[in-house]
Amino acid sequence: MDFKSSDTLRDGPRTPGPLSEDHLPDTVTAAVKVVIVGGFGVGKTTMVGSVSEIRPLTTEETMTQAGIGVDDNYGSETKTATTVAMDFGRISITDELVLYLFGTPGQERFWFLWNGLFEGALGAVVLIDTRRLEVSFDVIGRLEERGVPFVIANNAFPDGPRFPPEELRQALDLDPEVPILECDARRRASSRDVLMTLMRYLHELALARV
Repeated sequence: MDFKSSDTLRDGPRTPGPLSEDHLPDTVTAAVKVVIVGGFGVGKTTMVGSVSEIRPLTTEETMTQAGIGVDDNYGSETKTATTVAMDFGRISITDELVLYLFGTPGQERFWFLWNGLFEGALGAVVLIDTRRLEVSFDVIGRLEERGVPFVIANNAFPDGPRFPPEELRQALDLDPEVPILECDARRRASSRDVLMTLMRYLHELALARV
């Protein structure tokens, strides 16, 4: 028997533990909490999974008939699972700085969980879907009420209409300084660019307060 690949060792069953890449590097001196928010099916779980350097934690459950007539799944008709609590991941920006990523559930019936997820967050990414911009209004409103700075990331679905950034800014009623960029949440480099844009924006806001 190959004990290296077996779940049973001489001393008994093996207790699953963290992988080596899950350990926080010794060089890290600062950590920032970031939330990734948006409506149902805009790609929050996908973004966390694509960019996380550790195994992402997801709380996806199979969608049931309970959501029929309640959840707006336009554009996501083939979606079979949904986040019911949160997604979690981690990415290193430098040797000293890491971001902890918390993806929120998209359905309005799970928004009561948002208060806890927003607690201590330094900033947020708002993922939008141009096929249904209206689902972003309440999301943005909640961030503004809590004073959480955010950037807008348009997750460019193939069948989604394209709009210039200034048209999106006007449609979403955003302040002039809020960054808006296009992304592909499936791609690590694109998702990382979104997070770097958020970090630069937070840095600019911090300098403006000095």
